[in-house]
Amino acid sequence: MKYKLSIVCSCMLLVACSTNNDSGWVMPGLNQQHPDIINPNPNPNPNPNPNPNPNPGNNIPDNGNNVPSGNLPGNGNIDNNQISNEQIQKLLTLIKANGENFWGKDEFVNLSRYTYVKYFDHYSTRSVINFEKNKITIATVSNNDIDDKLKKAIVSTLLMPADPNLVHIFTDNDIELSGAGDPLLLGQVKDQDNQDVHWEWRANRFADYLLDNKLQTKQFSKGTIHYVEINMVDDSESVREYKYSDLARAASAKYGIDERLIYAIIKTESSFNPFAVSNAGAYGLMQIIPKTAGADVFSLVKHIDGQPSKEYLFDPTNNIDTGTAYFTILRDRYLKAVINPLSQHYSMISAYNGGTGGVLSTYDSDRSVAMEKLNQQTPEQVYQTLTHEHPKEEARHYLEKVTNFEKEFDQLD
Repeated sequence: MKYKLSIVCSCMLLVACSTNNDSGWVMPGLNQQHPDIINPNPNPNPNPNPNPNPNPGNNIPDNGNNVPSGNLPGNGNIDNNQISNEQIQKLLTLIKANGENFWGKDEFVNLSRYTYVKYFDHYSTRSVINFEKNKITIATVSNNDIDDKLKKAIVSTLLMPADPNLVHIFTDNDIELSGAGDPLLLGQVKDQDNQDVHWEWRANRFADYLLDNKLQTKQFSKGTIHYVEINMVDDSESVREYKYSDLARAASAKYGIDERLIYAIIKTESSFNPFAVSNAGAYGLMQIIPKTAGADVFSLVKHIDGQPSKEYLFDPTNNIDTGTAYFTILRDRYLKAVINPLSQHYSMISAYNGGTGGVLSTYDSDRSVAMEKLNQQTPEQVYQTLTHEHPKEEARHYLEKVTNFEKEFDQLD
């Protein structure tokens, strides 16, 4: 069974490249996954990270001469594959502190669900990929060796591996390109000769062309930004979608979840960005939070202890499998009592973002009464209720957004 992305207006999704968090009318996915409907928390949608902005203390540089490079406060050099969720929160704060030192608050960009950001050269150079606007911006605020620094960042971005665990997105360390397999952006970027950028020689030549012909400058509070912009191909999202089609199809068959729903969730949560990270601590294509949905899947589906690690969830295979498995928990456990299949479908989508408690509290504070009221409605009424009366605005928009995206995927025989 295959699915294709219907031709739709590309302007449906616009997230400014300068956004440095996940604010907006759709909140980070799975940040409200609620694990227990039998003994619910009095607050049905607790924030899993009530204080996501720890103080990095004396490691915040007060000038551009002593910026920590790839270091976490008090823990020495970082191995990108061996850091805890709490350390990642500190890293995001440290990246912000270091980045703002060079770029200022107005020009700083942090990594998020729809935006890949990689800093280089002690945070003075960066690569930003906006996966919703399909635009790449390579920029530096350095006053020295401007062309060399930009060229290095351009080549590293064009050839970076598709595996997020091979890219140190939480530090300013260089990207190791040798032996990394096909680049993530292969097929999504064409060079000046309208050719795919697969090899280092072509990436270097394209970088030289960009610096000779497309280099731009802009003034900001701390000086001058030198940058180049690269437009991705018009169907770049379809290219990314195709990369994960086998994984989505396998998860659909394994768990009995509609493949169109999997695609729609990935598009909503990350725009098919495997590097997606949210301030709530969610990772990857389907934006899984390890200690909520991740722990549920480990316990109830895979029957293993603990919770998935960051590197486990950054693996696209594991991420899509985990996100799809979580839908079976919603279907077969938390929302099992919803009688109508389409009503259950709408409820599952809403719960993926706003929690099962959020769905039921839309109807009544008593869960048994809430389920009875939900089952008295037609699917169309359930949809209207959840998109207009859900206590969380982001959950109301989320259901609408996902169901619209589902319609964009046509089933093929």
